[in-house]
Amino acid sequence: MKVPFLDLNASHQPIRAQLDAAIREVIDSNAFAGGPFVASFERAFAHYCGSPVCIGVGSGSNALWLSLLALGVGPGDEVITAANTFMATAEAISHCGATPKFADIDERAYTMDPGLLEAAITAKTKAIIPVHLFGQCADMDPILALAARHGIPVVEDSCQAHGALYRGREAGTMGQAGCFSFYPGKNLGALGEAGAILTADETLAEKIRALRDHGQYRKHCHAQIGWNARMDGIQAAVLSVKLKRLEAGNDQRRSHALLYDQLLGGIKGIITPFHSPGNRHVYHIYAVRVQNRDRVFRAMSEKGISCSIHYPIPVHLQDAYKFLGHKAGSFPVTEKCAKELLSLPMFPELNPAQIQAVVDALKACAGSVSIGPSAHGKEVAPGFVH
Repeated sequence: MKVPFLDLNASHQPIRAQLDAAIREVIDSNAFAGGPFVASFERAFAHYCGSPVCIGVGSGSNALWLSLLALGVGPGDEVITAANTFMATAEAISHCGATPKFADIDERAYTMDPGLLEAAITAKTKAIIPVHLFGQCADMDPILALAARHGIPVVEDSCQAHGALYRGREAGTMGQAGCFSFYPGKNLGALGEAGAILTADETLAEKIRALRDHGQYRKHCHAQIGWNARMDGIQAAVLSVKLKRLEAGNDQRRSHALLYDQLLGGIKGIITPFHSPGNRHVYHIYAVRVQNRDRVFRAMSEKGISCSIHYPIPVHLQDAYKFLGHKAGSFPVTEKCAKELLSLPMFPELNPAQIQAVVDALKACAGSVSIGPSAHGKEVAPGFVH
């Protein structure tokens, strides 16, 4: 049996008529850049997350970048983030003119290790970005407490955590700002690029609204240099349709994860995801850890099982960040996980037979390549890797 890593057609087909109608409505009204459809989605997503304010922007990268700019991050500053993240987290820091500073991760949850955070703080630290990776929130209480003691704002990278909870609190609502991506493969995905920022700080919100629209607080009056980072009207209309299905989709993801856990539990050489107590994990990614990961990845592909890798080369070892001077061994937990994590098929429309096929193939492949060096860094999995 062939199993795709992600099946967007299966997600879109049941609501195709609704999507078509929403897009036609935008076309008929000519409200393509910002406008009423964006405002409507902003209200709906803010309500869903329990946030006073939502600001729609062009992408998750825009959300991170504009949040930092609005907080005053600039040249000479440092921003601390997790070593295990997608490139966009660090890029947002760099595009402010600031320097990314990394903290290693907890080996079970794959999110920022709060115990290592204080050592990374310096007089130059202007913000902290914990990353809610794979659909699970970072351990926010100690991070927020430490940030408060030092007077440092926290920007949550919630780009993989739509609907996730940390001890009853929604992802994206605990720091000064929470940033979301609606890249097509996300739990809540657009039909293109889109993002959003949550905040309870109206002053910060006004700065972000101006920055996303060329620095305008009112039309033709540019108080600062901004950018074109508005959300597209069509994407907002699509997201408004899809938001109504997010909870059900997340419930299906958790059900699939539980079945994976049951079928893979206790198998030597396979480490299933850790679900932090008190959290609601939404399983944007279901990543296991295996030895000789790249060989297993290739063997799974040969059996018709499409997997992915998040992320084979950590950000601090990317050529783009060579100037920071990090070497192999700088963040050992991140580097170890980068060699072992394998993302299995995960989307709401998966069925038990497909999951069983994935598990059967993984058992066979992990057992058949248990000897020999890993080909880490030689291949990058195709597909949706944000």
